Amino acid sequence: MATFGNGRRVAIVAGVRTPFARSGTLLKDYTAIDLGRLAVAELVQRTALDASMTDLLVFGTVIPSVMAPNIAREVSLLPHFPKSLQAYTVGRACASANQAITDAADQIALGHADVAIAGGSESLSQVPILHSRGMSDILVAASKARSLSQRLSILARLRPRDLVPITPAIAEPSTGETMGQSADKMAKINGIAREAQDRFALRSHQMAARGHDDGRLTAEIAPVTVPPKHDSMLAADNGVRRDSTYEQLAALKPVFDRLYGTVTAGNASPLTDGGAAVLLMSEDRAKALGYTPLAYIRSYAYAAVDPGEQLLQAPVLAAPLALQRAGLALHDLDIIEMHEAFAAQVLSNLQGFTSQAWADRGGFRAPVGEVDPERLNVMGGSISIGHPFGATGARIVTTLCNELQRRDAQFGMLTVCAAGGLGHAMIVERT
Repeated sequence: MATFGNGRRVAIVAGVRTPFARSGTLLKDYTAIDLGRLAVAELVQRTALDASMTDLLVFGTVIPSVMAPNIAREVSLLPHFPKSLQAYTVGRACASANQAITDAADQIALGHADVAIAGGSESLSQVPILHSRGMSDILVAASKARSLSQRLSILARLRPRDLVPITPAIAEPSTGETMGQSADKMAKINGIAREAQDRFALRSHQMAARGHDDGRLTAEIAPVTVPPKHDSMLAADNGVRRDSTYEQLAALKPVFDRLYGTVTAGNASPLTDGGAAVLLMSEDRAKALGYTPLAYIRSYAYAAVDPGEQLLQAPVLAAPLALQRAGLALHDLDIIEMHEAFAAQVLSNLQGFTSQAWADRGGFRAPVGEVDPERLNVMGGSISIGHPFGATGARIVTTLCNELQRRDAQFGMLTVCAAGGLGHAMIVERT
């Protein structure tokens, strides 16, 4: 029986998420805090958890609210929990929910907690828009004015250029390169053809449609009412295009490198709103409370690469380390879930798993190996389901553990790439 940390095994008891909706659509009026609360409240309800027993709540988000930067604390103030509940927010770009989960798991493994909730949420419909520096300086100066005439005099210095807002860009501060540009570069470096990307994207939609139709994906979703009237319900992800065809995807124009690029809106994950949460317990506490865990955390690892090189390739270094820590090899795994930021990224990661050069970079004797496509993202992934940055990691953990349970399988691995050249991998097991 595998142990984690100091011998205290960490159980993944359950996971719940909201539907994932393309930004600007059905969930656009919910804040990230709202979406987090919806997921956590449903998690407590479905598990019949005595919320007063929760020791810790950790949440991830990528674009925090300037009004409430500690989203975890706002979620923890649900009436289910005591006001004394410890709660804090973490950020690791697209692996933020994974960071929340491993932080909470570490606290359990150390004996500092027995029951924890971890996850994340994101509203990419409500991205904060910033003032220009000129506007900010003038507004600050005006706020310090001692008279109305002095305030008006300061405001009169505003010029049209000061009124131009600054919108956040999904770009690397260190390189200025957007994720899409990085994915295009990875496709060129690794020889990932446009056709392969489009066919992978089509597969994602087909598998996700199947997962919705047979109830496997909808089982993990908490239906929510649709604002502002709240007179209808959303119970499924609205980004899954079940009628998509290869010909339609192939007809789309490249978005980032319009002359030579291969990344399109069809083979990339969409901007998405949503929240997700998982319930973690020490093995002993789960047994004492009568819960049957979905799985246990066997190991995890984080890694990083130069963001100016192949931004989304770090899972290739994280996965072998997680496998090594688990004492397992690729052939031991029954299911693999890989975050689909872009089809080019997934296909580059899969290629990297077979590369001796990448194994050498990580200090490993041999590559991870070739992933069996029949075991990969068996219900689609972020290209079709959607990608709320702060929530995706918890969604993937939930999907992986539920599928292991359904198949009565033993081992699963998940990987997530993230901005900054970061990568994550986790091994879970059922015993």
